[in-house]
Amino acid sequence: METEQKKAFEERLGLRFAHWNAPFWEGTQKGELRIQQCRDCKHKMYPPRVYCTRCLSANVEWIKCSGKGKLYAYSTIYEDPPPRVAKFLSPPYTLALVDLDEGVRMLTNIVECNPEDLKCDMEVEVVFHNIGEEVNLVWFRPKA
Repeated sequence: METEQKKAFEERLGLRFAHWNAPFWEGTQKGELRIQQCRDCKHKMYPPRVYCTRCLSANVEWIKCSGKGKLYAYSTIYEDPPPRVAKFLSPPYTLALVDLDEGVRMLTNIVECNPEDLKCDMEVEVVFHNIGEEVNLVWFRPKA
């Protein structure tokens, strides 16, 4: 994508994309949650990096996750979200930290649940939310 075209695309969506995290976004289009793993020390990482955060190796690969985890912490917001994300969030919305079964922690949103029903350590599963233009956001819901 050309620079001006990419900039306009990112401004419309309120998101920023980089070539080194493209496999993450490509995975969401296939209904896959992907994280990185170092080929040298096997350390798993999220958010995406260009090098391993444990051994500093650039020998990292993308692996598919189960999409399951536990709710570590959360906060429900009752005010309007920032303008750049107001297209796909409306109050109340719940921001959360989810510990994936693979051992990484992910900042996300919890959906399909009343905020008062949330509990730390409850099991959650990934759900992909399409915001248009071939972009799916990674959100979580209580495990069925």
